[in-house]
Amino acid sequence: MRQKWRVAIRRVDKETNKLWNPGKEDIVCHSHFTETDYKDTGSGERSRLKPEAVPSIFDFKTPQQESDRSKRMRLRCARESSDVTDTVHLYDVQEVVVESLPLSSDSQPVEEEPEIEHDDKEVQCEIPVVGPAAFDLNYKCSLLSPQDQLFLTLIKLRQAAEDVELSMLFQVSESTVSKIITTWINFLYFQLKELEDDFWPSMKTIKQHMPIDFSKKFGNTRVILDATEQPIQKPSNVDAQSKTWSSYKHKNTLKTMIGITPNGAVSYISSAYAGSVSDRQIIERSTLLDSNKFSPGESIMTDRGIMTQDLFATQNVYVNTPSLLKGKSQLDPEEIARDRRVASKRIHVERVIGLAKTFKILNVTLKP
Repeated sequence: MRQKWRVAIRRVDKETNKLWNPGKEDIVCHSHFTETDYKDTGSGERSRLKPEAVPSIFDFKTPQQESDRSKRMRLRCARESSDVTDTVHLYDVQEVVVESLPLSSDSQPVEEEPEIEHDDKEVQCEIPVVGPAAFDLNYKCSLLSPQDQLFLTLIKLRQAAEDVELSMLFQVSESTVSKIITTWINFLYFQLKELEDDFWPSMKTIKQHMPIDFSKKFGNTRVILDATEQPIQKPSNVDAQSKTWSSYKHKNTLKTMIGITPNGAVSYISSAYAGSVSDRQIIERSTLLDSNKFSPGESIMTDRGIMTQDLFATQNVYVNTPSLLKGKSQLDPEEIARDRRVASKRIHVERVIGLAKTFKILNVTLKP
């Protein structure tokens, strides 16, 4: 019942970014309860709440109306795309406002198609969310469809929602939520793992999609590498504490190497290692050193901390990293200019990692 109150109140702890955990001195005002939440004593005694009562009266903020700025942006985008003749499908739209926009003389009227309203079967035909394998999982939940189970799992990954929140949202028990998430995480792992080879595109494909400026300066770049760390709870085992301690983050972490193509597509993800493992050690244990990964003359772009030139030298693959002083008091002007060019391109992998961490599950402290 305590958990239901926490979810109903919706207060978030600013430090943990999770549901507020009330203390012994915290109280909830009577104005948040309805008359039916109280016992009918009939003797004029002080009103008391029913055991199953949950606060339900709150003045939560409603979504704000569209601002003038966003409205101008929407209209501008509409004008820029006025020559697009693809049919647009609108699903479950409550209100559509049509603006009169200037059209070119040769533009054709947009053909309308019947809307699909509240027809799950039709929507499934138009948007295939899950394949046949999703209907034959080890753990089968009759309370939720496979689509809803997948949706529940995605909410967990995106918002790092607590199981109690999801249980109330989907009207199932917390244990069911836990089993669904475990089942689908494993299912998605094995399904997506089959695409692993497709993540590593050919050099021909990379060059076709390489930005022009990148092509002029670092045209042979196959992958841009950087490491990212995920905080975990302090292990109870002393040896595990030492191995997972990150001297960079000053906490216990798991470390993963991420690689992207010059146009920003994720092309490589290593296994997760203990936080004390160096970037070089991760590469030594990775598939990046496989003979079929690179061709002679190609290059890799990394941070200064990933010193791996000798590891790829046998394949005639060059590693682009910012220059080191090597006993000099300062870098030469040519080296400074080159380092700036490398830094301006290598920053994209950090942006991709930052984008991935908008999935809040990658920011919370995980259990080891």
